[in-house]
Amino acid sequence: MPRSHPAAGFATVAGLALPTTVAPLASLTGRVAAPAPAAKRRWGWRRAPPPSPEPPSLASLATHRPLALLAVVPRPAVLFAAGALAGALGKTATAPLDRVKLLMQTGGGLETGAVAAAARQGKLFGALAAVGRDGGAKALWRGNVPQLLKVVPYSAAQLTAYDALKKALAGEDGALAVRSRLAAGALAGALATLATHPLDTLRLRMAVDPAATTVAKGVAALAKEGGAKAFYRGLAASVAGIAPYMALELACFDLLPPAAPAFARGAGAALIATTACYPLDTLKRRVQLRAAGGASLAATAAALVAADGVKALYRGFLPNCLKNLPNKGVKMSVFDGAKRALRGAEAALAEETEANAARQRRARK
Repeated sequence: MPRSHPAAGFATVAGLALPTTVAPLASLTGRVAAPAPAAKRRWGWRRAPPPSPEPPSLASLATHRPLALLAVVPRPAVLFAAGALAGALGKTATAPLDRVKLLMQTGGGLETGAVAAAARQGKLFGALAAVGRDGGAKALWRGNVPQLLKVVPYSAAQLTAYDALKKALAGEDGALAVRSRLAAGALAGALATLATHPLDTLRLRMAVDPAATTVAKGVAALAKEGGAKAFYRGLAASVAGIAPYMALELACFDLLPPAAPAFARGAGAALIATTACYPLDTLKRRVQLRAAGGASLAATAAALVAADGVKALYRGFLPNCLKNLPNKGVKMSVFDGAKRALRGAEAALAEETEANAARQRRARK
């Protein structure tokens, strides 16, 4: 009978120690065989996964990362509010120049005396002084209330729509072609114009009609002339003018050197767009001022050029630039700053969420 060898797994047969189990033959194969997989347990308890960490509370965010509170607000709401604030600040600061620009575009409008004379002659500072003498300093801001009623939703809708349209038109890699930027700007401008055109018509009436000293009087004057249709005079010209204007302005703002200050990029983009599209704005103002049934856009353009030449299409261009360039610089600076703040808030929220999860894991140990 063979005797067991003192070393486990061996037996002595005829004086030789032979293995009783198959061992890996590293000397023959040069490799060590992998151990046989352990048999799976048919029964047994499964370890429960760790509980998901709870998101940080508002109190925790306020204590550790106050900036992250901004990211809790829905992104469209933040951008809408930023666009509204940007438009309101820019327009209010430049309202006197805007009123004089409108008077010059409309040849004095319904004003008489020194104001009308200065506007027809294209005297910027003369018109500002005449308006101030006739109605005091507050006359320089006449029409600003309906302007803000129009600008706040217009600016908010325009900038929010542009941001959303850029994302919708971007390629799979997130890149956005120039033509897509132009299309996004044109669509954003057109949609915002459709929503706020009646307020723009009311603002114009209050700016050029000395009898329309309040919003109620301006509404009554327009309603008397043409009813509800009077508030939509020049809508086609507005859309035709604003679509290319906003396409150029917003696309140029994105494409100008990002290292430049946002104010400079906003003013530069506005200058490019204004130079290209100002004649359409002048024609729109002329059509808006006419009673219902007045001349068409084409007839107005032909009559204006025949009477005073092409330069008539650029009446009020200088005061428009003086008010529009800083206005757009402020507007785009505020909106761009809001977007940068929102990106920082989103990063802070992500970091605080991870830190909060780490604190919860330590507390469970």
